[in-house]
Amino acid sequence: MTTNIDNGIKIAFQAISLLIFFLLQFPNHVAFNINNEPWLTTTEPEPTPTPWPEQFHALLYMNLTTTHLQLSDLWYDWPKGRNVNIFQKQLGILLYDIEWNNGTSFYYTLGADAQCQMVDFGVGIPRPDFLDGARYLGRVVTDGFLCDLWEKVDFIWYYEDVLTKRPVRWDFYDGISSHVMTFEVGAVLPDSVVQAPAYCFTELTSENEFSASVKV
Repeated sequence: MTTNIDNGIKIAFQAISLLIFFLLQFPNHVAFNINNEPWLTTTEPEPTPTPWPEQFHALLYMNLTTTHLQLSDLWYDWPKGRNVNIFQKQLGILLYDIEWNNGTSFYYTLGADAQCQMVDFGVGIPRPDFLDGARYLGRVVTDGFLCDLWEKVDFIWYYEDVLTKRPVRWDFYDGISSHVMTFEVGAVLPDSVVQAPAYCFTELTSENEFSASVKV
């Protein structure tokens, strides 16, 4: 007499057999394992990362180390020396992050409870060729795209689509992961949008007073 345990073993065996069949149909550069680690292959000669366009607009889906999610409306403008991130935190605030090439960044919110913090990081925005000197790790499938992968100074892991040379994803050393949803070359944000409000210059709050929920 067949028991429920026997039926369970039979179903499991059929499922495993089906899984093996489908995995064998993938090309060599695609694979998966139980740890969700990418399957890397190498290419000869090694490719070099494509420099960023001097101006572009991208929408990013970000997974933070706090397990929270946020969207980033990113506007990169090298000729004007600025990098703008407009962060929509999940079920939370809209945070403006305006970074300038002189090392100054403004973090502010709008509305009745608006806050602002100005920070001098001492370094400017990333250069278009900021990946020069990065270490090539090989090819990996991520977010469904076959990508070349580079790592630089154990700080950033950068994934570039092999076919289009567009960025697909980048991860930081602290675990923050950004996934590129759209990438529009040549788009420019109007100057009026990036001007920090007056209260950023008249009533700056200290870093300790600036709400932790507002920071990225």
